[in-house]
Amino acid sequence: MNSTAKLFLSLGAVSGAIGVILGAFGAHGLQDRLTEKLMKTWQTGVEYQFYHTFALLVIGLLALKFQSGLLTSSGWSFVAGILLFSGSLYALSLSGITKLGAITPIGGLFFIAGWILLTLSILKTG
Repeated sequence: MNSTAKLFLSLGAVSGAIGVILGAFGAHGLQDRLTEKLMKTWQTGVEYQFYHTFALLVIGLLALKFQSGLLTSSGWSFVAGILLFSGSLYALSLSGITKLGAITPIGGLFFIAGWILLTLSILKTG
């Protein structure tokens, strides 16, 4: 297995495990501690983390067959998006500091960039 495939498959697997842990923590450890709005914010973070966890796994699988700088950049964009988008929602939910929400759209831009880079990578594949 090449290093790019191994990297993104591993990152996807780790992100999936973290997503399950955070989802369970939210459902069982935070449900009675957060307002309904903050609980929904937490759940949105988990949801988007999982969407992009699957994207990382797809990147890893594609990297088994195709080597592309665009594909690698797409994967790193998804990682940055998870950290900034989902991470800011987790931090906002736990702290109640609404100013952390200003980071969330930056993570969203990384998600969008990741999807565009993945599209370009696929289109450039011969």
